[in-house]
Amino acid sequence: MSDVHPLIAGRWSPRAFDPAAEVSDEQVRTLLEAARWAPSHGNTQPARFLLGRRGDDTHRRIFETLRRGNRTWAGAASLLLVGAVVTTDERGEIPNTEYGLGLAVQNLVLQAVDLGLIAHQMGGFDHGALHAEFALPADVRPVVVVAVGVHGSGEGLPEDLLAKDARPRTRRPLRDLVYAGTWGVTAPGVE
Repeated sequence: MSDVHPLIAGRWSPRAFDPAAEVSDEQVRTLLEAARWAPSHGNTQPARFLLGRRGDDTHRRIFETLRRGNRTWAGAASLLLVGAVVTTDERGEIPNTEYGLGLAVQNLVLQAVDLGLIAHQMGGFDHGALHAEFALPADVRPVVVVAVGVHGSGEGLPEDLLAKDARPRTRRPLRDLVYAGTWGVTAPGVE
């Protein structure tokens, strides 16, 4: 990974959370401050979060909206956060809201790495059920659920999930992602 920052190189999305570990109030605040300082289109700051701590009612209600596969592991996470976007403000429709939320969540996830925590982002939840369960306004759209906590042993996880967690992280090569001149022609210097 050449000169990629260690926070980026060390980020991964395991499913093995320690079911007894706590995330402190200070850590939660730090995670959310990191998200708050993300850039957004015209500083509209469209990212919003629902915060559930393991054992509280919000955590339980978020958990209940998850798809069955995510329920096999996400309940052990110390935190379940719903990342949502506010799509309008006093000026009308906010552009690029998902981009703004994506930047906020990436800040949160990298901050988690810095704090020695792990985070796993999920799209596998019932968006309509979550919207109804938390009485979200019409201009708020849930996009992602992020599980945050301390890495655990994985005891009790199905073998296929343990195998997924043990696989090395891979990415497509830059030559398949960066073009110049004509779409599909690899940019010089990134081969």
